[in-house]
Amino acid sequence: MSAPPYVIDASAVNQDADIWFALPAGFLPLPLRELAEAENGPAEDVQLGAALGPVLETLPDPAVRQQLLTDLVPVMRLAQVLMEAGTIHCSLGLHADDEGDGGLLLSFFTLAWRACEWAPRSVLAARAAAGAADAEHIETIEPPAGPAALVQSRLTGPPEAGIAAQRQLLQATAYVPCPDGRRIAILTLATTAVDHVHNYRLLLRDIAETVTFDNPLPTASDDVPDED
Repeated sequence: MSAPPYVIDASAVNQDADIWFALPAGFLPLPLRELAEAENGPAEDVQLGAALGPVLETLPDPAVRQQLLTDLVPVMRLAQVLMEAGTIHCSLGLHADDEGDGGLLLSFFTLAWRACEWAPRSVLAARAAAGAADAEHIETIEPPAGPAALVQSRLTGPPEAGIAAQRQLLQATAYVPCPDGRRIAILTLATTAVDHVHNYRLLLRDIAETVTFDNPLPTASDDVPDED
């Protein structure tokens, strides 16, 4: 069986890149900066449609595209909050509910940095997990990048997202400390599909397993044969 293909984002070869990770099929990157800079107003859905052009092109059904725009309007208001909180990447998860009615399940993946005072990485991960509010599940994990922690919570949508207060969210968060012990990579997967709690927790654990702080891509010299 051949290995599944991966699409390498342009940011992966950025000279300033200091973290790499892989997302499974069904996740589409969102233009965080464009969403954050879009102005709210009567043309909000038009602006969102322009920002999400590449995402919408993958959905041939006009009704599905319009419904997605409607569901994602709150993302425009949340994007600025995410950037202010140190988020450097976000992706939209679109997956079929193969355990239910076959409808579309939406999720939101983000990657953010948190600065911290130096401590052993296992201690940093434990502290981050212990400080998580309303945690209903906490576990330590050992991805290749080093000791980490995974926390699962259920909460209501934040006011910034424009989600009704009674709308419950499932949030799984992985805390992966950097080798220097002074920063923590925070991977978060949020969804309103709370009935799929186990699947989404396992999904985030799988994503955390791909995190690395060493460039996994071949260097240019690896592609050039040695000269005699």
